[in-house]
Amino acid sequence: MLAAALISPILLISCGGHKVAAKANDGTPAEPEVGVVKAVRTTLHQSLSVSSELVPFQQIDVYAKESGFVRQLNVDYGTHVRAGQVMAVLEIPELRIQLEEDVAAIRNAQSEVDRCRNQLSQVEAQQTVAHLQYSRINTVATAKPGLVAQQEVDDWQGKDLAAQSQVAAASAAVQAAQNQLEKAKAQEEHDRAIFDYSKIVAPFTGVVTKRYANFGTLMQSGIGTPQALPLVQLSQDDLFRLVIPVAESYVPHIHIGDVVAVRVPSLDRTFPGKVARFSVDVEEETRTMHTEVDVPNPQRILLPGMYAEATLTVNLKSGVVSVPPEAVSANGERRSVWLVGEDGKAKEQPVTTGIETPSGVEIASGVQEGEMVVAGNRSRLRDGEAVRPKVIRLLQYDGDKDNQ
Repeated sequence: MLAAALISPILLISCGGHKVAAKANDGTPAEPEVGVVKAVRTTLHQSLSVSSELVPFQQIDVYAKESGFVRQLNVDYGTHVRAGQVMAVLEIPELRIQLEEDVAAIRNAQSEVDRCRNQLSQVEAQQTVAHLQYSRINTVATAKPGLVAQQEVDDWQGKDLAAQSQVAAASAAVQAAQNQLEKAKAQEEHDRAIFDYSKIVAPFTGVVTKRYANFGTLMQSGIGTPQALPLVQLSQDDLFRLVIPVAESYVPHIHIGDVVAVRVPSLDRTFPGKVARFSVDVEEETRTMHTEVDVPNPQRILLPGMYAEATLTVNLKSGVVSVPPEAVSANGERRSVWLVGEDGKAKEQPVTTGIETPSGVEIASGVQEGEMVVAGNRSRLRDGEAVRPKVIRLLQYDGDKDNQ
């Protein structure tokens, strides 16, 4: 019996962070040791990761506006072009002939204008002479009645009026000829604009990803011809779209300008992107919102069709009180934590939580910054029980540095 009394006390047994001593030297139960962390004020956010395919910001098939044969082809697969650069020239003989006829029509109209103007000058000179003669005779007849026969006065008045009519007719002829000239010029401008469509230019800066035509190919007009063959497919390669479906629960937290990390596994690189636009409605079938992320590609590293993983930072909250997820107990909708007060006693405290992340849980109410919460096993704790708190380190907890 004496030997048994001299045996040392039973050592502490670890139980998921809750160490319990059977008895102390004096025979009384020892205080259990619990791992605790400090509630800290930090920044929490949730992340949404979605996989999608990179597509060019713009991608179109380039058609001919007018039908013609390919006379000159300046691009091929992989050719980079600038906006307005000529990619191909078509041979359209009918339009060339029409332009020559338009030029001739302008020359004829100009000649007619010149002829009418000369005729107007002649009749204006004749009208001036007739008017002066009538004015002199009428003045003499008025000053000295009977000196000039009234018949002569009437003749010159008639000549003056006739000359005025000729001037008006000649002026109208000049205006008509001028109108005809303007019409001819407008027709020439119209036909030249049509002829300019024989040059197929790039509508924007990009790269040729497909080529459909060769030298001599007859290109049908893309207007009103369903089976028309395009010249090339052009893709904008300095900016890409990443279309991602955002789940309904995350929709309220999506904003224009949100930063997105776009990882391309095939390149083992991550590129910066931003939320540029979204549909502002949730599709009924999928319960997702169409969202597009713009990914700049100034060095042309990304290629169309590459697989990418987009990670969006959503529901960002700064300056919130946070505890580790391991510290929060859930019983239905009820949430609680165990606190260790300055008196060394454990207390179960109901809390209201906010956003939850792998590194921390927002405590909206119930816990103050700096309070110690139990982060280990709490199943054997009793409310008001005296414990021995030991500050522990949780690698994923945002407040770990403050706890050391």
